[in-house]
Amino acid sequence: MRTSPALRAAALAATVLLPLAACSDDGGTKSSTPSAASTASPTATAEELSSQKLDWKPCPAPNQAQGSGAAPSPLPGGGAWECSFMDAPLDYADPEGRTIELALVRAAARNQDRRIGSLIFNFGGPGASGIATLPSFGTAYDTLRTRYDLVSFDPRGVGRSEGVACSDDETLDTLYEQDGTPDDAEEEKEFVAGQKSYVADCEENSGDALPYVGTTNAARDMDLLRQVLGDDKLYYFGISYGTELGGVYAHLYPDKVGRAVLDAVVDPRENSLESSLGQAEGFQLALDNFTTDCAGRDDCKLSGATSKEVQEWIADLLARLEKKPVPGLGERELTETQATTGIASALYSKETWPLLEQGLDEADGDNGGLLLALADSLNGRSEDGHYDNSNAANAAINCADSKERYNLEQTRKALPAFREASPVFGDYLGWGLMSCTGWPVAGAWDTPDVSAPGSAPILVVGNTGDPATPYAGAKAMAAELGKGVGIELTYEGEGHGAYNGGSTCVQRAVDAYLLEGKVPKSGTVCR
Repeated sequence: MRTSPALRAAALAATVLLPLAACSDDGGTKSSTPSAASTASPTATAEELSSQKLDWKPCPAPNQAQGSGAAPSPLPGGGAWECSFMDAPLDYADPEGRTIELALVRAAARNQDRRIGSLIFNFGGPGASGIATLPSFGTAYDTLRTRYDLVSFDPRGVGRSEGVACSDDETLDTLYEQDGTPDDAEEEKEFVAGQKSYVADCEENSGDALPYVGTTNAARDMDLLRQVLGDDKLYYFGISYGTELGGVYAHLYPDKVGRAVLDAVVDPRENSLESSLGQAEGFQLALDNFTTDCAGRDDCKLSGATSKEVQEWIADLLARLEKKPVPGLGERELTETQATTGIASALYSKETWPLLEQGLDEADGDNGGLLLALADSLNGRSEDGHYDNSNAANAAINCADSKERYNLEQTRKALPAFREASPVFGDYLGWGLMSCTGWPVAGAWDTPDVSAPGSAPILVVGNTGDPATPYAGAKAMAAELGKGVGIELTYEGEGHGAYNGGSTCVQRAVDAYLLEGKVPKSGTVCR
């Protein structure tokens, strides 16, 4: 998924700055000795890096930065997920300087005789761990494994790839409980203070790494990975923020694009203000669809005979939670901000609408446990109270990319447009404009350049009901990639993304493109 800095900051009520807190396979601190996972040295030439040999071993369980959990299950039909590390330059402007380790995961192709190459996945965020996410999808991509090694990675600053770190768990709990939609001067003061405190923690822990975690460097890492895996071309599947990463790669290396799919597409033309407004509209659309469905059923647990009435009831519940939080999980309470985060989390997929309905109903009865659990899922908090580093990485990458830095006055001035876009999510996302305020590293661009003249066709898949990356982004990405490069495929559905949205039409089109090279007609619509 792609979560904008605004959404993260609205949930966090703070900005993020990140450290290179490297982790070992057991979740502890890595020693200073070189890893045996690859043959490159702590400083290496470009030739040594591109020819390094990877040492694939059975994957350990995800560490805390990756979200914890169990080691990957065996692959369907036998075999195991394998993990390794690849060395990459910390600074591509100094390619023979210090190197960092990037964590990799793969599942070998089932039919080695017809193997095309390695299909590299990025699942978005930014900040999502590919090492933890790809195996968790189980059989979702098993058809593609007939001819590809399925490969993913933790991008620099994420998870095991020398993951950045900011505040500790206790501090994060306190920050997430703060009011993310301040209504008066005192609440604004608390909001700004929380943000400054979080930035200070990030800078203290990760300041040296922050200039190097942006999307351009991640794209360069992908091209190095392509070379190390032995592929002449990049075969790629990018989801959510992964579509932006794929677009930047295509711009930098158009002649190296083999077959690439961009699903749940980020609009490359939008700056952070426009992107956040688009998300407000997208989440409002998803909420409209949810409440329309609920109001149309006799068994809906929520009050209201129409979509509008159900939303008015939700707004009233949130207003009550702002005045008086209700019991949540353990000693934690459900606040208005946490409840809004929980609602947003559940709107990412139609499959979680029943949980949203149940959580809202229970919160109305003073039981905020389910909505708080949904918020924890988006915030990267596990049941044991530990946080992964997805929020820290999200902020570090977004703020390394975006030049925009909003002050308090500019944010206040933008709020009416957000409230018009969404009565429920407007303030929540509007205040997130300050997510990169005070960041110690300047951003790289207003918007990314994804033009890719000379590239092979890239399949761009948009979902008309996507809350996080609104449908308009797919059309914009296809246009910006260039004529004959961006091939648009539309899914008229719900949820974030299309390939795993339940559409046989989408899966057949994507599979035929990736496995057989059959490019669908641009403008194809799946229902």
